[in-house]
Amino acid sequence: MDIGNNHLTSGSLIKGVFSLAAPMFVSAILQNVQSLIDLFWVGRLGSQAVAALGIAVTILMLLFPVAMGISAGTVALVSQFIGAGKREEASCVAGQSLVLGLIMGLLVGLVGWLFADSLCLALSGNPAMAKLGGDYLRVYFVGSFTIFVLIMGNSVLQGAGNTVIPMMALLIANILNIILDPILIFGLLGLPRLEVRGAALATVISNVVASGLVVILLSRGVGPIKVGISQWRLRYGMAFDILRIGIPASGQLFARTLMQIVLIKIVAFFGTAAIAAYSIGLRIHQISLLPAFALGNSAATMMGQNLGAGRPARARKAAWVATMIDAVIMLVLTVIFVMFAPALIKLFDKNPDVVRMGSHYLLTVSPFYIFTALAIVLGRALSGAGRTMATMILTIISLWGVQVPVAFILSRFCDMGPQGVWWAIAIANAVHGLLITWWFVKVRNSLSAMTGSPVMAEVEA
Repeated sequence: MDIGNNHLTSGSLIKGVFSLAAPMFVSAILQNVQSLIDLFWVGRLGSQAVAALGIAVTILMLLFPVAMGISAGTVALVSQFIGAGKREEASCVAGQSLVLGLIMGLLVGLVGWLFADSLCLALSGNPAMAKLGGDYLRVYFVGSFTIFVLIMGNSVLQGAGNTVIPMMALLIANILNIILDPILIFGLLGLPRLEVRGAALATVISNVVASGLVVILLSRGVGPIKVGISQWRLRYGMAFDILRIGIPASGQLFARTLMQIVLIKIVAFFGTAAIAAYSIGLRIHQISLLPAFALGNSAATMMGQNLGAGRPARARKAAWVATMIDAVIMLVLTVIFVMFAPALIKLFDKNPDVVRMGSHYLLTVSPFYIFTALAIVLGRALSGAGRTMATMILTIISLWGVQVPVAFILSRFCDMGPQGVWWAIAIANAVHGLLITWWFVKVRNSLSAMTGSPVMAEVEA
């Protein structure tokens, strides 16, 4: 096996985890910044344009589970082949992932382009707002294949242990977006004024450049990965193996996205202030999860490469190291949120009712963040081992078997109002974390007897 110089399969686990997680954390921040850039400039067009962009982004959120599912399968297989020193097989997986991303991106783009206006009207019920949202979506969908290819290329590099290039690609995309947004939205430098369509076009152009850069680098060879022309030919067997791992991961994300829609419907029953409090609390919560996702993705790569190298004990330890690091981060954030809850909510909305309910959200949910660390990091580690079906089932149980019904019962039948929803979120976080931990321990015991990766063996067979 060609693993002698691979610091992810030997040496310090903490160094290995941080070498992957730090660039991925920056990448996650850059992804959030890109959406804020569009919002900042579109905000100069008026509140209706902002609302239309919000509707469009909500629709686009339903697409990402598709891309992230293929991404999960890519990371699992590439990392395991790299760990085993099988570079040609890893490069073949990389090519198939890019082809799948291109195909899925084109299909999604076609369907989205055809139904953009209808989707926006269904969500907003406002024809004028739907037209603005449709203008944004049609442009975005024409170039949506580029974001799919970019996600796949970045996943290939992550599986190979290179998270710096994806970070740089996103940085370039952000810089381009910052430059292009005002030019295309307001028609500067003699160009036509495109308004919300300009924001979408700026994003598409930025993604074209970033994805093109990643594809060119992969075609020339990045470390052990080189995607030549022959790798772009669709190979149904390997494509199926990527999807076999990826589809449950997509299902998990779809379940979470749909749950958010249902939950906000439950919260909406208690008025505008409750919706605002939930939205602010959820936004703070999502920001606090960025380290967890970075460490979880790091654990997935470490898990895959060490299983491929026949080192299951190191794979397990890497997952626990990443989990413990995130647990410490979550504990620190919990203390901050508990101590400064009202002040944090006031940063977004000074309405006394919003501050009161938003503070209760942070005070109720944040002490359970430790369970979120377990669920996210260990869950991502399991995806690196190709065990996505179980994590999907456990996620659905936690969200739809616990969180949604408990939120409805506590808020409506136990006279707890929005506080019942906050408690449902906290309880579901605890259940999810404990279930994922239980399953990881169960899988860990089976991994102890392995000398290689079962997923990789199935692919080769």
